[in-house]
Amino acid sequence: MSFQSALSGLNASSRSLDVIGNNIANANTVGMKSSRAEFSDIVAASLGSGSGGGAGIGVELATTSQLFSQGNVNITGNDLDVAINGGGFFELRLPDKSAAYTRDGQFKLDKLGNVVTNKGANVMGYPTDIKGVPTSTTIQPLQLPTAAPIGAKQTAAITAEFNLDARAPILPVVSPIATTYGTAMTAYDSQGVPVPVNLYFSKVTPVTAGTDEWAVYQNPAGATVGSLVFDASGALTSSTVGALTLTPPAPSIVPPFPVTVDVSKATQFGAGFAVSNLTQDGYTSGELIGLKIGVDGVITARYSNGQTQAAGQVALADFRNVQGLSPTGGGNWIETYASGQPVQGSPGAGKFGVLTSGALEESNIDLTAELVNMMTAQRAYQANAQTIKTQDQIMSTLVNLR
Repeated sequence: MSFQSALSGLNASSRSLDVIGNNIANANTVGMKSSRAEFSDIVAASLGSGSGGGAGIGVELATTSQLFSQGNVNITGNDLDVAINGGGFFELRLPDKSAAYTRDGQFKLDKLGNVVTNKGANVMGYPTDIKGVPTSTTIQPLQLPTAAPIGAKQTAAITAEFNLDARAPILPVVSPIATTYGTAMTAYDSQGVPVPVNLYFSKVTPVTAGTDEWAVYQNPAGATVGSLVFDASGALTSSTVGALTLTPPAPSIVPPFPVTVDVSKATQFGAGFAVSNLTQDGYTSGELIGLKIGVDGVITARYSNGQTQAAGQVALADFRNVQGLSPTGGGNWIETYASGQPVQGSPGAGKFGVLTSGALEESNIDLTAELVNMMTAQRAYQANAQTIKTQDQIMSTLVNLR
């Protein structure tokens, strides 16, 4: 019987060394989780005995468990490298359309703009609008707009914040206007063609006593487009500047279009004329030049026209029993009956971890501990071999009795 016990011990030590060797080999594998061989004893049951006092006859491999502790997050600087800091797995769609799950965030773009793994599996996520708000709760393969530029947007609104000098003299209303105060910016028509915008300011005789009034012009030789009235504290009390009509330069076929102007934050103090903010909401077309993935998984695309737009959100999945997941190689796991079905969600929501862009999760394998475990397994193997040798000597003694 001791031969069989020792043989089972040799097999167990060999399996333990296999697991330890696999851990050591994958110490630098991104997203790798260490494994541990777990054993149980085997007891011979006596026929007709209910005492359970049978003799031990060896050891067997009970299971190889996986340890899903957090690995260190290593900064790489690559925009499409993503690490999960906390719970959850990236959900993948394999080439055979089956689902898999991974902690390996080494993502790439294929020729169609799909976000894929090194093995060509699609990374799954939620569609969003350009502001990053999900538009559906159904996950789908993430695809980025790499094939064509974003279209132009016609300017619809202008915001201007400025201070007019309270010390400026009142000037007569003449054409062209006599003023040194003005600002300029660029708007865009529906084809993305730049349209210059000018605003000129001239202090005029107020209609209401106790106030200061400024006429606003779009063209020094043209009519006013509105007026600004300030009280004694320098605050804007009324404005008739509502909209401008912009005419695209020739040979554009785009007709003139209206643009609203917000000057509600204009002031009049005894300081020099200064513009603190001048913005408009239009832009020309632009090519994709970069990507960024936020902690919430929203992918933001950067374009050559200075615009940023959301292009989807990375989805995460988690399981009630992650120990029940079955590893399939390539850093992937698949669900099993023991793991239960996946629960999908967004990074940072509930029990899901947040994402770190430009970083990867290293393996959680402790190389020092694995080397110690390897020496321990080696000694156990030697001890079991010594048991066989000792039993052989006993059998030899018995055979040689005279």
